[in-house]
Amino acid sequence: MKIFLIRHGESIQNTKENYTIGLPDHKVYLSDKGKREAEEAGKFLKDFVIENNIDLTKAVLWVSPFERTRETAKIINDYLKLENIKEDITLIEQRYGLFSDKEIDTIKNKYPEEFSHYNNYYQNDGKFYAKLPQGESPYDVALRTKQFINTIFRDEEEVFFIVSHGTTIRTIIMNWFHYSPEWFNAEPNLKNCSIRMIERIDKVSTEKYIYGGPHKK
Repeated sequence: MKIFLIRHGESIQNTKENYTIGLPDHKVYLSDKGKREAEEAGKFLKDFVIENNIDLTKAVLWVSPFERTRETAKIINDYLKLENIKEDITLIEQRYGLFSDKEIDTIKNKYPEEFSHYNNYYQNDGKFYAKLPQGESPYDVALRTKQFINTIFRDEEEVFFIVSHGTTIRTIIMNWFHYSPEWFNAEPNLKNCSIRMIERIDKVSTEKYIYGGPHKK
């Protein structure tokens, strides 16, 4: 089994453009740079599949149903030509609630009590458990990605391409390898369009970056 975990390309949220536009998170789209990143990731995956003789006959492309992940998946699939494409709501980004689409200074000024409570929890090594007001914690995301893992284990396919979001991908890896909350707290997010591959052979799993890498902390 091979699982390719792909973070979406750069979006207008990553560039902070959406702080002005104010789109809801699921409508945030790719920047021009993000589209180019998806192109390069698609080219890399096409070459990787050929070089490693990977059979895509029964491969599945799983996608988070957000605009930026759909765009990324479509561009990548222009190179992979997969026919089995599925969306799953458990793959969406961590929901940021009151703190969505706002700069940190705006959040502090507009929601001082909520920010103070959240930040206190976060700073006391509670990053994994700290729930964003009217949103989610990484713990919440991990619960739903555990459900997603159960979904792919029920499939007969052996190759999966998963286009999702930084926190979501990290919780998939955390669940797969039974890593601790401390691992999650210390693990950097992926760069846009970075790819991590989980490979499972004879019930033994390994994982590594095959393209791109982590964001610097």
